[in-house]
Amino acid sequence: MGAFAKITATAGYVPERVVTNEELADLMETSDEWIVSHTGIQTRHYAMNQENTSDLSTQVGQKLIKESGVSVEEIDLIIISTITPDSLTPSTAAIVQGKLHAKNAMAFDLSAACAGFVYAMSVADKMMRSGLYRHAIVISAEVNSKMMDFTDRTSTVFFGDGAGGALLTRTNNETEEFLIDEIIETDGTGATTIHSGRVKPLSEISKTNFPTTDAFYQDGRSVFQFATGTVSVQMKTLLERNQLNETNLAAIICHQANLRIIEKISQTLMISMDKFPHTVEKFGNTSSAGIPLTLATMGHSDQPILLTGFGAGLAYGSILIRM
Repeated sequence: MGAFAKITATAGYVPERVVTNEELADLMETSDEWIVSHTGIQTRHYAMNQENTSDLSTQVGQKLIKESGVSVEEIDLIIISTITPDSLTPSTAAIVQGKLHAKNAMAFDLSAACAGFVYAMSVADKMMRSGLYRHAIVISAEVNSKMMDFTDRTSTVFFGDGAGGALLTRTNNETEEFLIDEIIETDGTGATTIHSGRVKPLSEISKTNFPTTDAFYQDGRSVFQFATGTVSVQMKTLLERNQLNETNLAAIICHQANLRIIEKISQTLMISMDKFPHTVEKFGNTSSAGIPLTLATMGHSDQPILLTGFGAGLAYGSILIRM
């Protein structure tokens, strides 16, 4: 008898502090009109006063445990997708395991930028299918605000902080398996298109050496072309392979990078925007957290849902799931 995984609960969390476009316009040369017209973003949330990525993750983890009815002692796997960890080591997942008191859970971080939730759900599925794990928590959490250059309007106006995730439970019923099909890819030749937190190696041995990281950077035009070109082809391939179209698909949840990108993908696939739930207007680009934050707004569906993430790496992936 095989082992499979079903989604038992979903949840999302954003920090309390709301940051408007007007507030950012006071810091840099931009305006509410420009931001809305180019991105669709109206507000975003920032983690403040020592609230960090592990705290956002813990909030989601607590919600998932409460909603699912699974006890914290039954959780045996925690995967945190993030590019804004509390630290390089220990992992944010280890910190979250401690804060949740999930003493029986193996925990680790996964870094795949804005495709992180898709990658993490795929990895969790394979681990659950091994039969060694019974209940897994998969969370994407980002505190992007701490990595922003607030003189760079080309990046900073897009980003917000947040977390979202899902709790997976092992089942022996293959019809309950959440993951229907997937295409997950990486194009390392585009590694300089988006980057954050780079640390330079030593040029000399000196007592003045101290590690520093750089702020977030993206080539917006290249990202737009990649998302609406390469990523759209991947999405179309997966849909055609599973004979899915607008009528028999519940929804398409894209990485919440920019409303204009989502609109362009809708046009390219010739699928109505009504099929594309989006939260980017309220939360901004929350990197890997955008997909699960949006997924948490949806209820049970008998039809498949397509999740597509894309970001630095270049990492991009599409998975078909059932809820």
